[in-house]
Amino acid sequence: MKKIGLYFGTFNPIHVGHLIISNYMVGYTNLDEIWFVVSPLNPLKKKESLLEDYHRLNLVRIAIEQNPKLKACDEEFNLPIPSYTINTLTYLKEKYLDYEFNLIMGEDNLRSFKKWKNHEEILKSHHLYVYPRVLTAQEEIDNDSERNTFNHPKIIKCDAPIMKISSSFIRKAISENKDVRYLLTPEVFKYVDEMNFYKL
Repeated sequence: MKKIGLYFGTFNPIHVGHLIISNYMVGYTNLDEIWFVVSPLNPLKKKESLLEDYHRLNLVRIAIEQNPKLKACDEEFNLPIPSYTINTLTYLKEKYLDYEFNLIMGEDNLRSFKKWKNHEEILKSHHLYVYPRVLTAQEEIDNDSERNTFNHPKIIKCDAPIMKISSSFIRKAISENKDVRYLLTPEVFKYVDEMNFYKL
């Protein structure tokens, strides 16, 4: 079965940090493809800084179009909101019978994983590929506690490059008229710049 790594996010916008992590996962693990699962805009939590679904999906497609092992996934756009991960996984398993789906997440998300809906059910059928994140001092303390209490054979720690880039930093920088061209692929930068996204 083809092994798919699901990389969930708003990708608002997708940046080189996302691409470096996904390229590592498809190159250094047993995953065959990485799907960027673009999360839909929750109408109950509308944020002015969050681009419309189709724009964020289009940015992902533009960013990864040269890499056949990376895919843009809009499946959550067709599911009820809020889109719980367990529901998305169930939907994908039923739709793609020949694929094995796994989750990609940062270690900051692993810390809160036990609070996810049906997290035990997720671990029964799916592996978690966890990449390192830069944590605050308090998060490090909390994370040490989580490491001691949350060990599972389905959790795979990956020695991926540590990224300090964030979409929120990029949005703020653009709003302050800073140059972010090297934090985005040239094609994504061109799209964001020409559409005047995130500018005040």
